[in-house]
Amino acid sequence: MRTPLYNEILNLKAKMVDFHGWDMPIQFSGIIEEHRHVRSKVGLFDVSHMGDITIEGRDATEFMTYLFPTDIFKEPIGKAIYSAYLDQEANMIDDTIIYKEDEKKYLVVPNAATTEKIHNWIIANRKSFDVKISNLSDRMSCLALQGPMAPEVMKDIFPEANKLEHFTFMSASEKYPEKGLETATVIGRTGYTGEDGFEFVIPNKYAVPLWREILKNPNVKPIGLGARDTLRMEKGFLLSGQDFDQNKNPIEAGVSWIIGWDHEFIGKKKLLEKKGNVKERFRGVIAMDRIVPRSGSVLKKGDEVIGSLTSGSFSPTLSKGIGLGYVKQDVEVESEITIQIRNTEGKGILKKPRMV
Repeated sequence: MRTPLYNEILNLKAKMVDFHGWDMPIQFSGIIEEHRHVRSKVGLFDVSHMGDITIEGRDATEFMTYLFPTDIFKEPIGKAIYSAYLDQEANMIDDTIIYKEDEKKYLVVPNAATTEKIHNWIIANRKSFDVKISNLSDRMSCLALQGPMAPEVMKDIFPEANKLEHFTFMSASEKYPEKGLETATVIGRTGYTGEDGFEFVIPNKYAVPLWREILKNPNVKPIGLGARDTLRMEKGFLLSGQDFDQNKNPIEAGVSWIIGWDHEFIGKKKLLEKKGNVKERFRGVIAMDRIVPRSGSVLKKGDEVIGSLTSGSFSPTLSKGIGLGYVKQDVEVESEITIQIRNTEGKGILKKPRMV
């Protein structure tokens, strides 16, 4: 599958890869250079492979509060809410951003590999709730503008968006005919890099004009999925299908703050049972030797195996190898550990997931 920006990206000589069935750019000028550009200036990502599902109707808020461990009733209109879809065993099927447009209308953004699965899961749990569920993924695109200079760029694109607080959004309807494009359906002050920035969820026909308009700014560079991965890893952000794959609950995965315990939701009974019996936690690792941790690397303290990594890479910010994974509950942060990569071992320090 190809996003509406496929030809634009090819024209920029990007290196392409297959990402869950999508032809996506892994890099343009190079992962390290792109990573550092986002941390220092601002980068533009095509993330149109992400899903877009709307839930609308009289019972929309009640239904959403049942679907998610987050109490959606308590969240204000205009909030972009991070949460997760849980199965009946309280394990995470996927994580997501929920845009609360009003009490009767929501947009959820599942990950590319799980969109169909999540769409079917939402339908299967609809029960008697009066809601309409629509999968708009093939009609919508998403661009992410990320970096400390993102607000400066937005002054020339959609200046109103600079008034947004982090993890809020606006539903835009104004037109900018002099630029040849309409404003985005949704502009959120959100992102997956840990930097300030904005995400545009827009009809496909506006993707190319908006991409071109943003890239006119000399401080903006196109960024591929390789840098997106190293950026999110430095900040300890989970990657669906890699850091969890319907095998971890939110407490183990380090996102217990999404749980509102005073309402009923799918998986609550099992999650309550697991709450007092957490055996491992999501942690970060910084390599102290010249090794680059990878997914599957074994973590030891002395001769004891204490966990393993689910993600690993070189950190362009720290100029060291880093990793994310799961470690026994009783092993303290800042412990000196050993990272075993096949037949090679190196020293490391156990950290909280956010390492930069």
